[in-house]
Amino acid sequence: MKNKILLGLFLVGLALSGTSEANWNADWANREKVFLNTASDGVPIKAEVDGAQVLIRLHTGNFDFNSAKSDGSDLRFIDADDKTPLKFHIESFDSVTEVALVWVTVPKLAPGNKTGFIWLYYNNPKAPPASDPKSTYDAAQTVVMHFNQKGALPQDSTPYGNNASESSAAADDEALIGSGLTFSGQAQVVIPTATSLKTGTDGFTVSMWIKPGSANQNAVLFRQVEGRNSITLSLRGDKLVGQINSASSIPAGNVTAAWHHVALVGKDNLAIYLDGQQVGQLAVAVPAISGSVAIGQGFVGELDEFHLASTARSADWIQVEALGQGVDQKLITYGTAEGGEDTGSPSYFKILLGSVTIDGWVVIGILMVMMLISFTVMTGKAVFISRISRANAKFQEGFATLGSDLVALENDPTGAAISSARKDASSMYRIYHVGTLELRKRFASYREKGRDLVLSSQSIDAIRASLDASLIRELQRMNSQMVLLTIAIAGGPFLGLLGTVVGVMITFAAIAAAGDVNVNAIAPGIAAALVATVAGLAVAIPSLFGYNYLASRIKELSTDMQVFVDEFVTKVAENYSE
Repeated sequence: MKNKILLGLFLVGLALSGTSEANWNADWANREKVFLNTASDGVPIKAEVDGAQVLIRLHTGNFDFNSAKSDGSDLRFIDADDKTPLKFHIESFDSVTEVALVWVTVPKLAPGNKTGFIWLYYNNPKAPPASDPKSTYDAAQTVVMHFNQKGALPQDSTPYGNNASESSAAADDEALIGSGLTFSGQAQVVIPTATSLKTGTDGFTVSMWIKPGSANQNAVLFRQVEGRNSITLSLRGDKLVGQINSASSIPAGNVTAAWHHVALVGKDNLAIYLDGQQVGQLAVAVPAISGSVAIGQGFVGELDEFHLASTARSADWIQVEALGQGVDQKLITYGTAEGGEDTGSPSYFKILLGSVTIDGWVVIGILMVMMLISFTVMTGKAVFISRISRANAKFQEGFATLGSDLVALENDPTGAAISSARKDASSMYRIYHVGTLELRKRFASYREKGRDLVLSSQSIDAIRASLDASLIRELQRMNSQMVLLTIAIAGGPFLGLLGTVVGVMITFAAIAAAGDVNVNAIAPGIAAALVATVAGLAVAIPSLFGYNYLASRIKELSTDMQVFVDEFVTKVAENYSE
């Protein structure tokens, strides 16, 4: 019995131990799966591909930039066994626009595998940088140019350092994969002679992405020359042509004015690839040369991601590049993030706010200030008008008791008819006070002259004019700051719309930069952009209701004051006219 208990405890401990070590490293709070689909609906390779570099496009639709370090230095990629770190390097990581491009070396891609994956770890503020371009590529990869150097000659990311010695092409910040180059027909990029560039017994492979800017071109996309030997990949019209010395392949393919992956592979013969498919072949031996390389001679259009290797890559390798790096990116899909503070079901509100860009927050911040001002005005104005309404009602009760002495309310020392507080709050009292001042001024003048207290029609008209002026001032006082509500009503939706339009523009620009077009890439950015419109409506709708309510109350008070002016003038005429 004792042995069974010990065995049970051992098994439980073993299970708990296995659970605690399920994650590669507990210092990283978040992780998610990056699926590599080599089935028929992904990249349908026919044989294993070892050591290929896979492009990971991160954006708001598949990655939480708020949980990662601002430079992406806490990114880690782990093999499916959740134990083996993978080599990678970051081409670009922008936490403001929330777009990143990362190249990861995958040890093995098996054919027909729809559920293959690697792990992406992030969210470790203390993590040191681990991006290493020079260790990402194998020894056969002699040149990799991302063209992401601003204002500098194109640099090689491999350990060989085969950097360009000449470049007259213009920078292109909106290429297929981050930055690229634009060729005018007169520009070229030159890589000087180097022993590492030599095409060995294993052949060679050159690949790149191109987007022709005009038809009927006669351009050299790639040429390597040493002495009398040369290897060339040309674009003639809309066809690709491979050439060894003077031997040329038959023009093949159909290169339209869109982004295309082109490749030239040589060993026992020369094979030409367009968008991952072989379109041409030339039965000729490939010479061993290590001369300088020229890129884009006579080409008009855009060019991105130039790769050169001293081995003949397989057709499956070329297909992984073409279908894994393009806009559709059929190789890669992204799983749900794990870890972090929110371990329950996803919060839509958190997703929306997490995807709002800085410009959106600026607009929302302005709208929140407008909302605060609007609610302050509506609250203060409602209290102010209610006080006036109650004080006017009390004043009217006192005014109704007046007889022939219209200044009796002014001469009430006990405040029996209306208190001093009510007088201060009542707009009717202030109008009444102006009227009594006019009466007293005239009565004092009449007493000095020994005249009867009788007002002429001209004097009554003058008193009415003073009362009307006081009425207008009271209306101005009641309507003060109401313009802030009209600004909120009219401006709120337009500011919200501005935030939405800018947010949508940034979302599509980020998608264009990342080159990943799918619903997961678009939906969060568009949804977050609409938050600005919602904020604008949240400002305008309460302001509209509040404005209409306050305007109706002010109109009622205005009518009551106009009636009071007529009543006061009528009583003056009855008691003091001839």
